[in-house]
Parts: sequence; C-alpha cells; structure tokens
Amino acid sequence: MTRNAEKLALEIHSLPDTEKLRLVDVILTDLDKPDPEIDRVWAEETRKRWAAYKAGHIPSASYQEIMDKYHQ
Repeated sequence: MTRNAEKLALEIHSLPDTEKLRLVDVILTDLDKPDPEIDRVWAEETRKRWAAYKAGHIPSASYQEIMDKYHQ
C-alpha cells in the first residue's frame, strides 16, 4: 500500500460505521463502470444460450425443482 493509502486507511478506522458504509458505496460506484466489451460478450453468450434452449439442446428445470434441490 502506498503511504497515502496507509494514511487514508488509518483515518477510515476512526470513522463511525455509517461513514465507512458511505465510503464503500462511493468506492463501489466509482469502480462500477460499464465495459462495452464485457456487455458485448455477455449479449453474444445470451443469444447462443437462448438459441440452444429453443432448439432443445439445453434441458430446463422449473423453479420448484431448483428450490427443492437446494432445500434438501
């Protein structure tokens, strides 16, 4: 960690929890930038999966089947 980051971390430790949460929100918002390449890749994958499902190449399960599986 850089000296500035270490100094900031020490200051953060002294903040009330609510202020720490506000800082986390600011940091996450700053990091959450759209990436057109990732969006393009996911859109392509989604189209492939939908086509495979419609063609009967991918089995499906009902919501209840999934919930039953994980509640056992």
